[in-house]
Amino acid sequence: MLPVEFELKMRRLLGAEFDAFLAACDRPRAVGLRRNPAKPDVALPFSLAPVPWEKNGFYYDPAERPGLHPWHDAGLYYLQEPSAMAPAVLLDSQPGDRVLDLCAAPGGKSTQLAAALRGQGILVANELNPQRAKILSQNIERMGIPNALVLNEHPERLAQRFGRCFDRVLVDAPCSGEGMFRKEEAAVTDWSQETVEMCARRQREILESAARMVSAGGRLVYSTCTFSPEENEGVISAFLRDHPEFSLCAPDAPWFAPGRPEFLPDPVDGLEKTCRLWPHLLRGEGHFAAVLQYNGKEASEWTPEGGIPMPAALDEFLRSLRLRLPAGQIAAFAGRLYLLPPGLPALRGLRVLRPGLCLGEEKKNRFEPDHALALFLHSAASVAGFPADSAEIAAYLRGEPVAGGQSGWTLLQAGGCSLGWVKGSGGTLKNHYPKGLRRRSNGSV
Repeated sequence: MLPVEFELKMRRLLGAEFDAFLAACDRPRAVGLRRNPAKPDVALPFSLAPVPWEKNGFYYDPAERPGLHPWHDAGLYYLQEPSAMAPAVLLDSQPGDRVLDLCAAPGGKSTQLAAALRGQGILVANELNPQRAKILSQNIERMGIPNALVLNEHPERLAQRFGRCFDRVLVDAPCSGEGMFRKEEAAVTDWSQETVEMCARRQREILESAARMVSAGGRLVYSTCTFSPEENEGVISAFLRDHPEFSLCAPDAPWFAPGRPEFLPDPVDGLEKTCRLWPHLLRGEGHFAAVLQYNGKEASEWTPEGGIPMPAALDEFLRSLRLRLPAGQIAAFAGRLYLLPPGLPALRGLRVLRPGLCLGEEKKNRFEPDHALALFLHSAASVAGFPADSAEIAAYLRGEPVAGGQSGWTLLQAGGCSLGWVKGSGGTLKNHYPKGLRRRSNGSV
């Protein structure tokens, strides 16, 4: 049931459209997944229909529960609400770009942006909330992304640190969540007009910080998952009044409705170039997005982070499995070895959760590979492969050993997709699947 005050407000705003909108709010919601193009192109065992605005996005039947399939653990796809795929598409990131996802948890849009980069350039994924930042880091790992820096910082601090360094900036701003009423009951119970107004104030502050990090000719996308004009057209209208160096771009996105300047008492010109995703006009939840171009000539550079020589134990491990790492530098961070993407900014003074691809840890002149490295790899000299629906894979996900004749560190694969590490000895493959990810006998984590 919708909040009474919200319903009255939407009836006033939508007029003749309101009945169709209300009926859509009562229908079952659409659910989606997004394939990871960095993973093997295998046939997924689900009933899928394409999401028009995302080439890797698909609707699925929720009864099939793809989140329980081993390929979800292997990072072959990310479960993502279809409308939530729109902002990253509108950002139009290209391989080699420097991209900032300023409010990134839980990671759906960050992993989507990483897919667009195709391993080239740098993705800075930031989240202010520490617990949500950990979830973000875990999802970056699961999707096998090598060129992402995960931070836990305030947007204003990043603006002071980086300046105009980014080709693309995404602000998927915290909002009142009206577009998620069908998905999250808490969004309904927590809603109030006071919350809407509080969110709008916070969104304007975040957008101010984001605007200072867009490089000359760069693109800034602002998005929310709410219907309120205060948080959508209202935030963009106020921003453009204060920032004439930015202009709105009309994206080539025929699936989305135009923004509604008539919802505001005194809008700036051009707000119809923003995008509205309405549940009564497409298969998805409510979203808003604005594509902004920075027309100034100012740009900044950052100091790159330095690396260390290749540790002997890591070099021996890589040689033993005939592994080749992508371009980058080795660095020691929080007791582990990481591969830093080329040109990564200096990290001193930043709250860093993940500075690149975690390779593993040196232990008494030997090297123990990290789970993140397994999820990044496609193959190795020693591989133990089992069908994705096999008893061996189910046992592995529960943390149990499996039978196999391989010796030493071995990449375990489910249906040709890397899932984690085992270490073989005497016909047994010892399980090295992280304890925090292991499933119970009913399939849950």
